[in-house]
Amino acid sequence: MIQTSIEHLRRLQTETGLFKASPSLDTGYDRIWIRDNLYTSLAFEAIHDVETVEQIYHNLLNLFLKYEWKIDDVVKEKPIEDYKYIHPLYTENLKETSGGWGWKQNDSIGGFLYNVSHLQKKSYNIIRDDNDLKIIQKLVYYLASINYWVDEDNGMWEESKEIHISSVGACVAGLDAIKTFVDVPDSLIKDGRWTLRVMLPAESSTKNVDLALLSLIYPYNLTDREMALQILSNIENKLVRDKGVIRYEQDKYYMEDGIEASWTMGLPWLAICYHQLNNLTKYKYYINKTISIMNDNMELTELFIKDKSPNKNTPLGWSQALLVKALTL
Repeated sequence: MIQTSIEHLRRLQTETGLFKASPSLDTGYDRIWIRDNLYTSLAFEAIHDVETVEQIYHNLLNLFLKYEWKIDDVVKEKPIEDYKYIHPLYTENLKETSGGWGWKQNDSIGGFLYNVSHLQKKSYNIIRDDNDLKIIQKLVYYLASINYWVDEDNGMWEESKEIHISSVGACVAGLDAIKTFVDVPDSLIKDGRWTLRVMLPAESSTKNVDLALLSLIYPYNLTDREMALQILSNIENKLVRDKGVIRYEQDKYYMEDGIEASWTMGLPWLAICYHQLNNLTKYKYYINKTISIMNDNMELTELFIKDKSPNKNTPLGWSQALLVKALTL
């Protein structure tokens, strides 16, 4: 199952070395998200494929270097227009896409910094030279300039602009981790932790319970055990369904007849979180639940409409990668 999932993921890799979200051509998912590549890399790290992991991060660094001018503009002055932020989504030739999704996704920058530091400390050769260090430092200044701890972004689900705790948390984790390699003012981390303390266990002012909060437990390990269990309990009580996990209540994306779509990624993600908390019973439960919803090709779709029918984004790299991670624990 691990090997088959890796094969599915490899078919999503483009000539740039980065990965598409899904092979589906008519949904727009055959493009490259920064965030999706961060989660896809977890699968290759789990199987100790050093070459592929390094390739992902070298090409993400190349992407940031390509748009260094844009980062410089933000560092000089926080932009008013959303399109001036770092774009989260690219075509196969690494050009920014136009329209369709929320532009501001601060969690992708925080998550990138976190993974770079995490991998570099594990002896991966992620930071190649002074140019890489320079762009990483500029990303820290970028987060400082936008006041990430109170910046209303579109969040993990690319929707309405609010202060999203999953975005703030990714930035806190990234800044705290990357300070080993570049300069990060202590106050920059403290400001983010203040927002976490004030708002948790909610995701935002409109969403008390949200699947995105799992990122605070894994990969970022930002919560104490009590808060982690509270987040998990809230998600299990409100969001878990038969074939996946809805992102939040009243989620309109692929909603039909008032029934929210259930996302497959939530099941292996819950398994990983419970393993991290040493609850192996719940870990095994969610592993088995994930396996039960795979199709005959051992693929995980993005979501099930009305908790019944898979949509076209099959397989979804993010889901498949989390399954690999969960199975290798």
